[in-house]
Amino acid sequence: MAKKISILIVDDEASVRDSLYNWFIEDGYLVKCAQDAKEALTILESESFDIILADIKMPGMDGLEMLKRIKALKQDAIVIMMTAFATVDTAVQALKDGAFDYITKPFDPDDLSHLIRNAGKQIMLAEENEVLKNKVVLLENVEDIIGQSEAIRSVLQQVESVAQSNASVIITGESGTGKELVARAIHSNSPRKFFPMVSVHCGALSESLLESELFGHEKGAFTGAVYNRKGRFEMADNGTIFLDEIATISTKMQVELLRVLETKKFVRVGGHKEISSDFRVICATNRDLKTMVEEGLFREDLYYRLNVVNIDVPPLRERLEDIPLLVDYFIRKYCTSMNRPLMSVEPAALKKLEEFPFPGNIRELENMIERAIVVGNGKKITVKDLPLGKTIASPGFESLSDLEKNHITQILAKYNWNISSSAKALQVDRVTLYNKIKKYDLKQPK
Repeated sequence: MAKKISILIVDDEASVRDSLYNWFIEDGYLVKCAQDAKEALTILESESFDIILADIKMPGMDGLEMLKRIKALKQDAIVIMMTAFATVDTAVQALKDGAFDYITKPFDPDDLSHLIRNAGKQIMLAEENEVLKNKVVLLENVEDIIGQSEAIRSVLQQVESVAQSNASVIITGESGTGKELVARAIHSNSPRKFFPMVSVHCGALSESLLESELFGHEKGAFTGAVYNRKGRFEMADNGTIFLDEIATISTKMQVELLRVLETKKFVRVGGHKEISSDFRVICATNRDLKTMVEEGLFREDLYYRLNVVNIDVPPLRERLEDIPLLVDYFIRKYCTSMNRPLMSVEPAALKKLEEFPFPGNIRELENMIERAIVVGNGKKITVKDLPLGKTIASPGFESLSDLEKNHITQILAKYNWNISSSAKALQVDRVTLYNKIKKYDLKQPK
């Protein structure tokens, strides 16, 4: 065995304790004995054992009562019951109370050894499973956030420092910078990582739909509510709820959200029963919530309740040194998914990408690389394979801001200032486009 299994023997008969002790020591186990339940529970307060072998009939506290107390302290404890007076009812009760198995006296040494080996295998499998879970989380973390720039290292340091707490977090940054990936990194490095992370995109739902989505609803609460439905807060019990585009929620929903965050209790739409849920909340927004508070558009008390920790994700133009790494990652991702030979990028094409302002940030870069792989015919991605190639090469602008402003102006003019069409062409959401229009003070021609 990779490690020595430890066994605690609990029996009021000295001859039984001595026999079992000698058997198990000879088989290479670590063994300790207790003469009754009280002594065993005292030992278990300071020591842990892989397997507990306990007699059912003992003076004072019997084995079944001791089993209940052990399970209350450690739910996954492996307890094997021993008895000289086996009945069906006794065996069933022991198994109902959480016993791993039971064995009758006098023991057959082979049967007892086989039973202990099976219990040992279960312990090893549980430990291997825990190791594998941790490895999976580590692999996901490595793949999720790509970059070696000072800006992204700062974000990762903040993720590491905040992950172990239950503090509320607001992740800010432009659209497409990877705010949800940061939220997932926080969750997967936290003690809640084996419970769900539930995401809600607030900006995509009307007030009534958002209320039902967050709190759930009872059958008949409204037209179309043909069955009871759990809300996202309920689904996130012991885990994390991620509220994306938090700045878009209505004043009424802000009040409801504040109450839930303070009490961790809520009522389903159309229901009366109060439901409790232990969740951690992480929010994301591409808008300035502090300014919204000053303008009366966002509740100040909710803002401070959410903004315990703020992590600002930098735009891609502030981490240009990460572009080669991101390009390589997306090439591998899409060549693999399309079952195509691995491609590279010619230096001229990479240079154009490093000069582009990327108003859509990483999401836009990913779409560019995916498209280039689809339309490209060779082993390398060239300048002509990249969308917006002419715009990338536009002369006459010294700063990235000027280039971005000019490009947005051109796209708005092309689509007659139709915000939805322009946002789609720019590969950003409408909120981001509105923010850019405000930032550059763009006016629609009359």
